[in-house]
Amino acid sequence: MALKSYRPTSPTRRGMVSPTFEEITRSTPEKSLLKPLRKKGGRNSRGVVTARHTGGGSKRRLRIIDFKRDKLGVPGKVATIEYDPNRSARIALIYYADGDKRYILAPVGLNVGQTIQAGDNVEVKPGNALPLGSIPSGTLIHNIELQPGKGGQIVRSAGVVAQLLGKEGKYSLIRLPSGEMRRFLVTCMATIGQVSNVEHRGIRLGKAGRTRWLGRRPKVRGSAMTPRDHPHGGGEGRAPRGMAPKTPWGKPALGYKTRGRKASDRLIVRRRKVE
Repeated sequence: MALKSYRPTSPTRRGMVSPTFEEITRSTPEKSLLKPLRKKGGRNSRGVVTARHTGGGSKRRLRIIDFKRDKLGVPGKVATIEYDPNRSARIALIYYADGDKRYILAPVGLNVGQTIQAGDNVEVKPGNALPLGSIPSGTLIHNIELQPGKGGQIVRSAGVVAQLLGKEGKYSLIRLPSGEMRRFLVTCMATIGQVSNVEHRGIRLGKAGRTRWLGRRPKVRGSAMTPRDHPHGGGEGRAPRGMAPKTPWGKPALGYKTRGRKASDRLIVRRRKVE
């Protein structure tokens, strides 16, 4: 994927950087792999806003992605590379030999016409899915399962990649994109290669309207609020914060650890942050 910038014909265009979409080969999705996606505006079942700054945006339909990669031993041909409005990565439509059609996350280097496969003894190349125990050490991988058979849950966004460092017994050691080193069962599935759309981080929306199209509502600074609405509010003119940064509910906002104790903590060899 490449990025393009624009001539500064307006304040909007001056800072705008967008993708060229040159890798996209089809503009309409596969109808059999679509589901309706109802917007909730950040509200829970009682209508209370639990996720702020969310709402509106363009209408979308959910693409059903095969994160499990459970078509073992069945070869599939890459039919199209498509845009997915629900994620930053590109997706690939696969036509399997048994007539089934599925979407997968498209890795870098996967092109229309190539054949992919999932299984224990398949070739180690981008797009193929194997158990971690069958992948050579040093291989770059993505879409990794946390529990065997549950489907890939991590390393799925645009441009990210993890590396299989080694195997010992029933566990394999993987370095994640955050720098964290963690053990996974060798029976967990992973896909070979780096997730597509590597230059996604270079996109600049350029105007507030494009942000609203994505379903993001405006954010208001705490210092612009009243004391009853935010701990940073109040004062004459532009007052200093006068305290450690806090959330609207008075909790510490920077450096405050919110992760609870989990049974899976024992699998973490090195955390992403030095404690």
